[in-house]
Amino acid sequence: MSERIKIDLLITDVHIFNVYMKQFIAGNVAVLDGRFLYVGARGEETFAAQEVVAGNGRHLIPGLIDIHLHIESSMITPATFSHGIIQNGVTTVVSEPHEMANVFGLEGVQEMIRASEECAADILYAIPSSVPATPLETTGGSIEIADIDKLLQDERVVCLGEIMNSVDVLRDPDCKTNQILTHVRTHYPHLVIEGHTPKKLVDLELARFMFAGVDSDHTEQEVDSMLDRMRNGMFVEIQEKAMRPDIMRILIEEDVADLFCFVTDDVMADSFVQDGHLNHLVRKAIAMGMSPERAIYCTTYTPAQRMRLHDRGTVAPNKLADFVLLSDLNTFQIDAVYKRGCCVYDANQPNKQKRVEGQFPTHFYQSVQLSPLLEDDFTVVVAGASGGDGDVADDVSGVQAKHLSNGVHKCRVMEVSNGTTTTKELHREVEVQDSVLQWEWAEGLGLVATFERYGRNGNRAYGLITGSTIKRGAIATTYSHDNHNLLVVGHNAADMVLAANTVIADQGGFCVVADGHVLAHVPLPVGGILSEEPLETFGPAVKRLREAMESLGYEHYNPIMSISTHSLPVSPALKLTDLGLIDVHAGTIVPLLVES
Repeated sequence: MSERIKIDLLITDVHIFNVYMKQFIAGNVAVLDGRFLYVGARGEETFAAQEVVAGNGRHLIPGLIDIHLHIESSMITPATFSHGIIQNGVTTVVSEPHEMANVFGLEGVQEMIRASEECAADILYAIPSSVPATPLETTGGSIEIADIDKLLQDERVVCLGEIMNSVDVLRDPDCKTNQILTHVRTHYPHLVIEGHTPKKLVDLELARFMFAGVDSDHTEQEVDSMLDRMRNGMFVEIQEKAMRPDIMRILIEEDVADLFCFVTDDVMADSFVQDGHLNHLVRKAIAMGMSPERAIYCTTYTPAQRMRLHDRGTVAPNKLADFVLLSDLNTFQIDAVYKRGCCVYDANQPNKQKRVEGQFPTHFYQSVQLSPLLEDDFTVVVAGASGGDGDVADDVSGVQAKHLSNGVHKCRVMEVSNGTTTTKELHREVEVQDSVLQWEWAEGLGLVATFERYGRNGNRAYGLITGSTIKRGAIATTYSHDNHNLLVVGHNAADMVLAANTVIADQGGFCVVADGHVLAHVPLPVGGILSEEPLETFGPAVKRLREAMESLGYEHYNPIMSISTHSLPVSPALKLTDLGLIDVHAGTIVPLLVES
């Protein structure tokens, strides 16, 4: 009898998901040096293992892979993020740190990568391609072509992150984004290029966008536009808000399993603790009628193939031994998670994370360069379009204009809607007295204001807001995509001042105020966007923040993400940056007052 083969780990009696056959096959799994050596019927008669784990008929699947997310969206550090995803069966992610890049530029990306070095999960990175997202905002940093070359020297960088400014890509051949695309296609022709492809881009515009090199989309989906993408070979990344019955029917019934995967994109910390991460989408897909086999295939193999991570995403010889043991397939009950053949999570063992401070350079904790605000900072002086005569004054967009007569004037208003982070532009009449907008007396309207916080120019801008947002009190935050300037929404100046100054004193974060009292505040001292609190304590704090926002009348499936995108000038239709109100479709600054 021949000598048994020495291995590190043998998992016996499991149902192994074979991605190539798209089915489960009963057998055993042998691991050596962090990779799968053998998958099949042979067991202890063939292998001498240092450790044998009895599978007892459980299901063994590849570790989940999420190729489109932003760690900063969870407002936690890479170490905390890794702790959270590992226990949810996610062993590899591709994170695009454009939030930290908007605050600190190249250094922000490099420090996020450095902070990921000792993590249990493999945190790979996408290069932020749109920092700033548009020229219509002030940020703390930018990413230039030279920075891209530097970042691509790191093996943990695997793709160019989402191309967001589709308007300029299609209309301006010389824009910064097109310069980046040309550089990447010329010098790194095999680099994956991720896209933020608005659903209105179809037919010829879609073809032109793909011709520029962009061949994926992770945005909100409609059936017709999604099928248009798939027919053209665009890879579609399905986040939870796209998991509607009409979309899921296509993904379940059509032969498109190699054209899509599931991604999380943005996960709030409270949802992270309560529902999980990518595993939550797997459970949801199964509950909506997708076979477990397809749901797992599209969270393991297809994302790995999309990112050309050919060493993982499957349980097969010579692939990384990243896998999950499930005690219940349909509910996706996780018993254990293994990374490179080592158990990194056991559901039967304590898994508490320790708090670690000082994970970033000292100046990352001093990024909010704003003096305390006063109630006068929420006085909105407005003016009409200049007709060439009369006294002139600067309006909130910085445009010279003539003083207005007292009375009612028509204003642009940002309407917030539940179910989406996009907004609509409405027009409402508001009283003006001595060129001061009487916004506190405008029924059904609140004020939205933004203040440049990097000490670059002192810009500030104002707008009006209505819809599914708060009906009283105030909210302030520096977690405002993508520029992360100080954003304040409120119904009276006193509450807005208290909320804003609490955030300034915390060196960033969220604060909710009503009637002169702080209802909730969450400090985010790292760059004004991250906390170093463990997920187990930070998640409940974010839940309390969400509940405080809702107590003021915020009616939205994700009020935190909703308010943080009020300043995102690539998301339709009317947004606010420190340069003024932005007509996103036109890509231009528009005045608060509507010309008569």
